[in-house]
Amino acid sequence: MLTQKIVVLEDILRDMQSVLVAFSGGVDSTFLLNVAHNVLADNVLAVTARAVMYPAWEVDEAVAYAGELGVRHLLLDIDAMDNPGFTDNSPQRCYHCKRALFEQLLAVAEREGLSCVADGTNKDDEKDYRPGMRAVRELGIRSPLLEASITKEEIRQSSRDLGLPTWDKPSYACLASRIPYGMGITPDRLRTVERAEACLFELGFRQARVRYHGEIARIEVAREDLGRLVESAPQVVASLKKLGFLYVTADLEGYRTGSLNASI
Repeated sequence: MLTQKIVVLEDILRDMQSVLVAFSGGVDSTFLLNVAHNVLADNVLAVTARAVMYPAWEVDEAVAYAGELGVRHLLLDIDAMDNPGFTDNSPQRCYHCKRALFEQLLAVAEREGLSCVADGTNKDDEKDYRPGMRAVRELGIRSPLLEASITKEEIRQSSRDLGLPTWDKPSYACLASRIPYGMGITPDRLRTVERAEACLFELGFRQARVRYHGEIARIEVAREDLGRLVESAPQVVASLKKLGFLYVTADLEGYRTGSLNASI
C-alpha cells in the first residue's frame, strides 16, 4: 500500500515539472523535498521562512538538511508583526499567517520560473483544526503528500527507509501556537517561549511545549516523561522563573497537538 502511494506521489510531482517546496526542515517537508528532488532534480527549489515565530535552531536545521540533500535553498525573511491578522491572535491566526507567507512564496516561484508551490500537508492534518489549509486552497498551493493520501506514520516509515535524519524528529510548530487565542502575539512573548522550550530540550526532553498563559507556564511533555519532568522540577522552575514566569506547571495530560484549540 505504501509503495503504491509513493508511486502516486512521484507521479504527482513529475506532472508538476518544477516546484518550490515550502521547507521548514520538519518531518513532512524534508520527506517531500527529498522525493521531489529525486523526481525533478534541479527543477526544485526549497524556501525556508525566517521570522520571529520560528526558532533559529529550526532554520539552521533546515539549512543543514537542504545542504545534505543537495537542493537549491533560499531563506525568505518574513515580518509577521506587520500582519494584524497574526498579531491579534484570533482562532483564524494561522489562516492570515499562511496566506501572507504563501503569497510571497508564489511571487518567488514566479520569479524563478517554477510552475507550482507545494507544502508538506499530509493526510492526518485533515483531522485537526488547521485554518491555514484554507489559505492553501484559496491560493492554489499543492499538497502532494495529502493528494497521495500519505499519513504521518507512513512519512516517518519512508523517511527511515531513505535514511533521512528527520524520520524520528519530534513534531514542532510555530511558536505562536503556544499562546492562547485572544492574547496578542508579541516578539517578547515568542522569544520567552523559545527560551523556555530550549531549557527543556537542554535537559533531554525531545517532545515538549511551553504554553504561555501570562504569569503561568504550562509545560507539556510526552506522558512517559512526566515523572522525569517532576524529578527535574527544581531546575526547570528556576530556569523558567528567570524568564519572567511566576508559576510553572506541568500538564498531566501530557503533550498533544493543538491543545490550545480546546478553547474553541
